[in-house]
Amino acid sequence: MNEEILLARAYLSRVAEPPAAALVGLVAEVGPVEAAARVREGRVDEPVARETSVRRQVHRPGTDLDAAAAAGARLVVPEHPEWPAEAFAAFDAAPEQLAPPLALWVRGPGRLDELCGTAVAVVGARAATSYGAHVAAELGSGLADRGCTVVSGAAIGIDGAAHRGALAVEGATVAVLACGIDRIYPASHELLLERIAASGLVVSEYPPGGVPARHRFLVRNRLIAGLAVGTVVVEAGLRSGAQRTAADAMSLGRQVMAVPGPVTSAMSVGCHRLVRDGALLVTRSDEVLEAVAPIGSHLAETPEPRADRPTDGLDPAAARVHDALPARGARDTRWLALESGLPIGAVRIALVALERRGLVEHCEGRWRRRVVVGV
Repeated sequence: MNEEILLARAYLSRVAEPPAAALVGLVAEVGPVEAAARVREGRVDEPVARETSVRRQVHRPGTDLDAAAAAGARLVVPEHPEWPAEAFAAFDAAPEQLAPPLALWVRGPGRLDELCGTAVAVVGARAATSYGAHVAAELGSGLADRGCTVVSGAAIGIDGAAHRGALAVEGATVAVLACGIDRIYPASHELLLERIAASGLVVSEYPPGGVPARHRFLVRNRLIAGLAVGTVVVEAGLRSGAQRTAADAMSLGRQVMAVPGPVTSAMSVGCHRLVRDGALLVTRSDEVLEAVAPIGSHLAETPEPRADRPTDGLDPAAARVHDALPARGARDTRWLALESGLPIGAVRIALVALERRGLVEHCEGRWRRRVVVGV
C-alpha cells in the first residue's frame, strides 16, 4: 500500500465527521493525497469547508496509525484490495446522508472484502426480551453455521446475542463500532469484542481515541447495512437505532427482514411496522438464507431433516387397521373388520404386519396398540 495514500486517508478520517459527502466527492475527483493537501491548506469550496474547517489543522495521521497498530488494528482504504468495493458500490447511488466512509479502521484476522460477500446484519433493541435474545442467538448461530458472516453493532441486547450465537459455532462475525477502534464500548462487552477480534473483525470509521456519541451510533448504522447483503431486525421500538439501520438498508437496495413477536410486546412494535411496510417476515435462519442467497443456490442445500413416524411406509390396509384401533383398549378382529371396512382376512394379514413392526400386540384374543413415540 502506498504510504502517502495511507497517511492522506488517515488524516481525512479524522478531519471530517462522517458522513462527509462533500469531502468524499472531492476525494473521488482529485484523489486522497491532493484532497488532503487542499483541506489542510483551506483551498476547498464551501461544502467541503463546512465539513473540515474545524479540524483541518489537526494533522496527526502518523500518530493515529501508530495508535491503531498498538491496538492490533490497521487502516483499510479504498485503494487497498481488502476494501469491500462490491458491497460499498451501493453507496454510489444513495442520498448524501449515506455517503461511504473515507477509510475503515479494522482489527482482527479476517479480510473485510471476503467477509462481506456473504454477510447478514442482525440488529435490534438494547432492552431485548429473553425471547428476542434467544431468537437473535439462534439466527446468529444458524447463519454462521451455514457460512454467513454475522454483522452487528456489539451493543447490549440483540446485537450481543447475535455475535455470541455466531461465535458459539465458531463462525465469522463483524462488529461495527461508533467509537475509535482502540476503545471498548460498551465496557461490559470487553470480552465479547476481544473474542470477535480474535476470529472475525472489529470495524470503525472513527480514528483511534474517538469517543462514542449518540449521533455516531445512528451514523454507524449505515455501515452495518452497507456491509451486509441483508438486514434482519429481531426486536425494535417504533423509534430506534434498529429502525434506522433498516431504513438505511432499504435506501441501499438491501433486503430487509423482521422477526415477529408478541403483539403485546413494545419491543416488537417496530418489527411489525416493518412487515406492514414491506419487510420480509422471517422466523429462522433458513428463511433468511432463502431471501439473501443467490437465486437457486438454496436448492443445493441439504433438505431439512424430517422426523419419520413409526407408521410411515405402511400399506393402505395396515394403515386403516392401525387407525381403527382405539388409543386405549383392545378389540377383536371382527370389530376391526367392521371399523376399518376391510374383509376379516385382510385384517388378519394387516395385524401380522403391524405386529412385526412393533405397532400392535395380541392380548387374550384381542389386539391393541403398543405405545410407540411418534405415532
